[in-house]
Amino acid sequence: MTAIGIYGSAGRMGRAIIDQLEDAGAVLAGGSDARGDPTSVARVADVLVDFSAPSALESHLAAARAARTPIVIGTTGLTAIHHELIDLAAKDIAVLQTGNTSLGVTLLGILVQEAAARLGAEWDIEIVEMHHRHKVDAPSGTAIQLGEAAARGRSTKLKEVRVDGRAGLVGARTEGTIGFASLRGGSVIGDHQVIFASEGERLELGHRGDDRSIFAKGALRAALWLAGQAPGRYKMGDVLGL
Repeated sequence: MTAIGIYGSAGRMGRAIIDQLEDAGAVLAGGSDARGDPTSVARVADVLVDFSAPSALESHLAAARAARTPIVIGTTGLTAIHHELIDLAAKDIAVLQTGNTSLGVTLLGILVQEAAARLGAEWDIEIVEMHHRHKVDAPSGTAIQLGEAAARGRSTKLKEVRVDGRAGLVGARTEGTIGFASLRGGSVIGDHQVIFASEGERLELGHRGDDRSIFAKGALRAALWLAGQAPGRYKMGDVLGL
C-alpha cells in the first residue's frame, strides 16, 4: 500500500483525509502540524499531502526535496513567492498544486475555460464563492483557479483583468474584466458559481461541495497518482488525463 504523509494532519482536511485512507487503499505514514517535524514524515512517506498554512510551505517543500518525496499541495492563500518555491521544488520532485482537489471542480474549470474561449468579450464574467465563517483567505483558491481558467480561455492573464469586489468603485463595469465576490458564513463547505452575462441572457456554471469528504477523496486520488510521476509541476487535470 502507498504510505501517505500529511502536513496539517490536525486540521479539517487533514482529519478528513485520514478518515478516507483505508477506502483509498493507502496507509498513514505519519502526520505533522504546527508542532510536528516535517522532515521525519517526508522520509517515511511515499507521497506527501499538504493542507496546512502558507507560512509552513517553504519548510514542507524543503523536507520533501531533501527526502525526494512527491507532494500534493492543497494549501490556499499562496503568493507569487510560494509559486516560485514550488517551481524550484518541481525540478527535483513531482509537485501537484491546486486550489481545490474536487474532481467536479476540476471539470468545472475545463468548462469555464471553454465557455470563455467561445463567448465574445460582450459576455461579462463574474465569480461568486461562499465558504464557512472560519475560512481566512478571500477570494478562495478555487475561485482564483476558476478565474485563471476564464482568463486562459480569453488568452489573457488574470492579474490584468481581475477585480475583487466593487465597494468604492465609481463608474460602469470595464469590459473584459473578471469580477470576484466572496461570501462567508455558517458551515458552508464550498460553493462556486461562474456567471457569464450578456444582453438578454446569462450562463451560469457552478459547483457545490456538500461534504468535505469529496476534497479528501480527490486529494488521495491525486496523491496515489503523483507517487509514480517524474519530477515536474502537475495539476488536478493531469490526474484525470485532461
